Amino acid sequence: MPSPLSLAPPTTPDPLEAPPLRWGVIGPGGIAHVFADAVREGTRSSVVAVGSRSAERAQEFAQRHDVASAYGSYEELVADPAVEAVYVASPHSEHHAHALLALRAGKHVLVEKAFTRNREETDEVLAAAESGGLLAAEAMWSRYLPQYDVVRRTIEAGTLGEVVLVQADHGQHLWPDGPRRLWDPELAGGSLLDLGVYPVHFADHVLGELGTVAARGTLSPEGVDVTVGISAVKGSTLARMTSTMAAATPCAALVAGAPGRLELTGPGHFYGAASTVRLLDPEGTLVDTFEPEHPDHGFRYEAAEVARAVAAGRRETWSVPWEATRRAMGVMDEVRHQLGVVYPGE
Repeated sequence: MPSPLSLAPPTTPDPLEAPPLRWGVIGPGGIAHVFADAVREGTRSSVVAVGSRSAERAQEFAQRHDVASAYGSYEELVADPAVEAVYVASPHSEHHAHALLALRAGKHVLVEKAFTRNREETDEVLAAAESGGLLAAEAMWSRYLPQYDVVRRTIEAGTLGEVVLVQADHGQHLWPDGPRRLWDPELAGGSLLDLGVYPVHFADHVLGELGTVAARGTLSPEGVDVTVGISAVKGSTLARMTSTMAAATPCAALVAGAPGRLELTGPGHFYGAASTVRLLDPEGTLVDTFEPEHPDHGFRYEAAEVARAVAAGRRETWSVPWEATRRAMGVMDEVRHQLGVVYPGE
C-alpha cells in the first residue's frame, strides 16, 4: 500500500563529518572558485594546489583561496605529492584528457559535468580508474544534495504510487553573447552538455535507465545545440527534459503519480542547494515541504562524499555511481546523434 502523503527525511551525512582530503584543481575558472569556497567553508578538506596553462591565473586563484601551490601546467599539478584528489574543472572538451592525466599520476578524480564529451571517453576514464584502484566521480553536484535524497526516498517509499510523469527544464540566457565554451564546437559547446545534463540526470535519478529517447532541437550557426527537447517512455512513465542557452526558463522539476506530486523549485533553480522540495496532493494542496538546512556552498556535499568514498576504499560515489554517469552520457550521445551535433575529433 502507498505510504501516507509525507516526504521522507534526508539521510545525507553532514559534510563537516567527512574525513579530510587534499584537493588539487585543474582549471581555475568560475566553477572552480565555487568549489574551492565550498571546500573551505563546508568541509574539513582543503585545496592545496591549482594548475593552469597560465601561471598568472593559477597564482591569482591561489591567492584568492589561500592555496599553497600554484602551477603553470597540469602535469606539475598532478605530480604534487600533497595532492590526493583532483577536481577537473576545465572545458568539456578537456575532461577526458585531464581525468586520465590525474588518474595515471595516481590521483583520485572528481570531474565536472558533463563527465566527458561522449560515452566512449567516459568508459576510457572509468576503465583507467578501475585498473588503478582509484576513485572517479562525476561532479553532478545536484545529485549529492539532501533534496535529491528526499526525492529518491519518497519515491522508493511508494508515496507517489507508480510514477506517471517526470519533467525538468534548464534554460539560461547565455548565448550568443555568453562564454566561448558554450558556442564553440572545439570546446564541446551547446546547451545539452552544460545545461541539459541537469534534466537528464534528474530523470535518471528518478527512473534509472531511460531506454529509447526522441529529441528535437535547434542548432547555432557553429553547429552546436541551442535548444533541445527530449522525451522518453519507460513502461507507463513519460519523461520530458528540455534545455536552452537562448532564454531563461523556470528551471523546475516535477515527479507525478496518482496520489500526489513532487515539485522542486526555488532559489538556484531545481538543482540548487537552496531549492525546496514540495509534496502536493492531487488537488494541488501543499502537504509537506523540505527546505535545506544549509542552502549555501552546495558543492560541499560532493566534496565530502568523495572524501568518504576515498577513505572507505571505494572507486565510485553512492550518489553518482558509474552506471549513472554511463547512462546519462549514453542518452546525450543519442540526443546529439539525432540532432546532428558532432564535435571535432569524434
